[in-house]
Amino acid sequence: LMAPHPYLDHSGPIAFAHRGGTSSAPENSMRAFEHAYSLGYRYLETDVHATADGVLVAFHDNDLERTCGIKKSIATSTWAELKDARIDGTDPIPTLMDIMDAWPDARLNIDCKSQEALQPLINTLRDTNCFERVCIGSFSDKRLTAVREEFGSKICTSMGPKEVALLLARATTRVLPFSSPALAAQIPVRQGPIPVTTRRLVDTAHRLGIAVHVWTVDDPVEIARLLDLGVDGVMSDDTMALRDVFSVRGHW
Repeated sequence: LMAPHPYLDHSGPIAFAHRGGTSSAPENSMRAFEHAYSLGYRYLETDVHATADGVLVAFHDNDLERTCGIKKSIATSTWAELKDARIDGTDPIPTLMDIMDAWPDARLNIDCKSQEALQPLINTLRDTNCFERVCIGSFSDKRLTAVREEFGSKICTSMGPKEVALLLARATTRVLPFSSPALAAQIPVRQGPIPVTTRRLVDTAHRLGIAVHVWTVDDPVEIARLLDLGVDGVMSDDTMALRDVFSVRGHW
């Protein structure tokens, strides 16, 4: 079966290092990505925010409080003002370009976290022409639509919340019409009490030509259960645990 996009061209399920993983270094730090890469990961998941002067940083939260202990928002700070911040007191904040340049053969799953990051991200994708190695996700349907309108089928995107809800409805009822330009459903195991990643959803997605990637799963037993359901990828903070389950199953 031909992959619908070079990004998804991979034999067997994909192991994603979520925010680089937290097995050996703070999340979204160059050390975390380096460790994941050294284990053999070639799919790295990260988030982007933009600074006040338009620099894309690989960072999950919109402010530095949780990870750096500083009351400062990214969107209102310049890149120069963030350079001295340290994640968990030890590691500098990387830019998206730092990661792209450091591991040219790694593929990046990029969650566009803010409206401010949208245009800088579009510009970066255009300037680097890196369409074969990125997938763009977002919890904003509007931002995903903007990326798709800009790049069409050149870009691999995952589903926004509305599309996931529609896919879930389609899997449950089997009658609703459903189409999406997304090539992947990147979804949690459950949303509150509602199971999201079910065999029926996986089968429905596959019939529609959509890959299913599940976040964020650290428990080896749960990772194995999801692989048994037929999911196409798993994102984990525990890069060692994910590698070990994949290794045992001959997927590494």
